[in-house]
Amino acid sequence: MKIQDLLRKDVMLLDLQATEKTAVIEEMIKSLVDHGYVTDFEAFKEGILAREALTSTGLGDGIAMPHSKNSAVKEATVLFAKSNKGVDYESLDGQPTDLFFMIAAPEGANDTHLAALAELSQYLMKDGFADKLRQATSPDQVIELFDQASEKAEEVAVVEPANKGGDFLVAVTACTTGIAHTYMAQEALQKVAAEMGVGIKVETNGASGVGNKLTAEDIKNAKAVIIAADKAVEMDRFDGKPLINRPVADGIRKTEELINLALSGKAEIYKATNSGGVAESSNEKLSLGGAFYKHLMSGVSQMLPFVIGGGIMIAIAFLLDQILGVPKDQLSNLGSYHEIAAQFKSIGGAAFGFMLPVLAGYIAYSIAEKPGLVSGFVAGAIASSGASFGGVAYAAGGEKTLALVGVSSGFLGALVGGFLAGGVILVLRKLLAGLPRSLEGIRSILLLPLLGVLVTGFLMLAVNIPMSAINTALNDFLASLSGSSAVLLGLLVGGMMAVDMGGPVNKAAYVFGTSTLASTVSTGGSPVMAAVMAAGMVPPLAVFVATLFFKNKFTEEERNSGITNIVMGLSFITEGAIPFGAADPARAIPSFIVGSALTGALVGLSGIKLMAPHGGIFVIGLTNNPILYLVYVLVGAVVSGIIFGFLRKPLSK
Repeated sequence: MKIQDLLRKDVMLLDLQATEKTAVIEEMIKSLVDHGYVTDFEAFKEGILAREALTSTGLGDGIAMPHSKNSAVKEATVLFAKSNKGVDYESLDGQPTDLFFMIAAPEGANDTHLAALAELSQYLMKDGFADKLRQATSPDQVIELFDQASEKAEEVAVVEPANKGGDFLVAVTACTTGIAHTYMAQEALQKVAAEMGVGIKVETNGASGVGNKLTAEDIKNAKAVIIAADKAVEMDRFDGKPLINRPVADGIRKTEELINLALSGKAEIYKATNSGGVAESSNEKLSLGGAFYKHLMSGVSQMLPFVIGGGIMIAIAFLLDQILGVPKDQLSNLGSYHEIAAQFKSIGGAAFGFMLPVLAGYIAYSIAEKPGLVSGFVAGAIASSGASFGGVAYAAGGEKTLALVGVSSGFLGALVGGFLAGGVILVLRKLLAGLPRSLEGIRSILLLPLLGVLVTGFLMLAVNIPMSAINTALNDFLASLSGSSAVLLGLLVGGMMAVDMGGPVNKAAYVFGTSTLASTVSTGGSPVMAAVMAAGMVPPLAVFVATLFFKNKFTEEERNSGITNIVMGLSFITEGAIPFGAADPARAIPSFIVGSALTGALVGLSGIKLMAPHGGIFVIGLTNNPILYLVYVLVGAVVSGIIFGFLRKPLSK
């Protein structure tokens, strides 16, 4: 299948009207929906924005390739669009974008069509091709340009060095979706290497599988290895070779820098761990705090679907029982009194049961990759079940024996357990590093999982004791919240939600809120989660308020963006306010913090509880006071919006 088979003339937009990233995406999706290639606008938009959240698909040089494999796609399609004005698309090079290829792939897309998508990426890196597209005035001309390029295209497996016996490198490219950046980085590396007279062979780890796979002979002959990848690739084969490990975006934008570094002799020698994953590059080490945050968010991101799915199911159970009615003497069974409610609660409870093992498992996976996963899951399960050393039991003969007692350490125990499990595997790797090569397979398959579970499990039995005491104290504190203490906590987490709007401080408050959900199921929800979500809705809504009442201080584009922030705010997408915070942080961020902190404090003062960890206005019915909750959100938004608008400087004439 050629890319021309996916480029549809009827959906092409050769004069995009939108001037802002989200609006451009929506204009392209509308064309796909209007012509029947996409069946659900919102579902496909959600997929596109989720991909953009990983890293911008604005590849630089004026080109963007937003893409999503989505159930809303009826037929594989590539939409070409051109802007005559240029759009700030948050591209890797920071420059405006004017050429767009929106790739719509069905969920069951086969390898043939993915190969055609890879072909598109390679065309766009060819000299002069993008400029010709900019000059095209009709869909037929666009198709003709691809036809002409297709006739001249030759697959370059290896770029030979300029001189016989000259420098030769090997490289691997991979992005999270394996569609666009993977092949753009390959083409960039091959192109720049040819210009520098350096030989190179580039392996692609794309959605259609591994292409141009490196052989043992290739690796042996290479002076160094370049990894430009955002996901795990096979690494142990590079044992003993100088290696540069960078994100795939660097393979596209910093190509010459990577090649020069690989040739300089300064790249550190890679030592295999037999883990099969991407090793942390010595060329780009994280600080201790950065590493902690990276590993924590790896666990939290995997845990959240279980929290969201399970939490909302349990919340619906409470809601159903409230609607159907529960006798006063049976209020302790709220959520499971009626059969239908009990079924919802049972399903939600099953999802919640995976929450702590998944959190700990993927923290450990982030630290030690696959060998850490099983130890992390075990640590999380022990934290959840509460098993620990302690207590005395009596056997049939009357003799004393050590027993395990249940003291659940909850979220905090699982968090500690995840890091503990990852650390145990790293230590075991070093201790087993001296084993003969003939036993390497046994080490990875048998020794690391077995010893990891053994050591981590017994350590967790001890760790559970102090962690459970902390967890119990925290739960007791939350249960006793009322009056001033609830106000102060709501004030704190509310303000944190607006500090960086999706960054580490925001995520710390959100993670704390979600961590309180499991322990508050029996009491109808968490006041901390209620304060967190309400406060997180404030900044985007404040942007709308500011642009509405202070029109002379915002451009037309900013006012239009203010309107879109209504939806983002009501949907609990705090990140909608980031462009305004980044453009004017000294005025915007303090304004947002004031309103969010106020909302959080009001929610705490009123004792409002929430069971759902996400959803914004769509789950507002799951609070114990929906109307008052919404009022507090609006109060915070108006206060923040007025302060921001008042502080904002008028536009220069």
